[in-house]
Amino acid sequence: MTQDQLADRYQGYIACLNGQDWANLGNFVHEDVRYNSTRIGLSGYREMLEGDFRAIPDLFFDIQLLICEPPRVASRLQFDCTPKGELFGLPVNGRKVQFAENVFYEFLDGKIENVWSVIDKAAIEAQL
Repeated sequence: MTQDQLADRYQGYIACLNGQDWANLGNFVHEDVRYNSTRIGLSGYREMLEGDFRAIPDLFFDIQLLICEPPRVASRLQFDCTPKGELFGLPVNGRKVQFAENVFYEFLDGKIENVWSVIDKAAIEAQL
């Protein structure tokens, strides 16, 4: 995959998440996906994302920075959302918060095989 193809593929994945198009998640995510070095598989990945949307009904993944170097993607995602209860162990409870996620992906055969994610929890804490 070229850089441009990988960028397009990643943007399609983000559109899939934002549309909560779970039926098509397997088109973007490998069956044996690992999240922060733990194999959770496609079903576990989907469950994690569905849980995120239940906890944060207005969740929207906004790409702020995208760097593609096949087979890897580095992205900074920005969030401006209103979690219903706790978020990452913090008592947000319906308050609007803004934070970023720095995330790296590794693709295999056009699908995400590895995800390494770091959430800016300190930004959330500063808003509470």
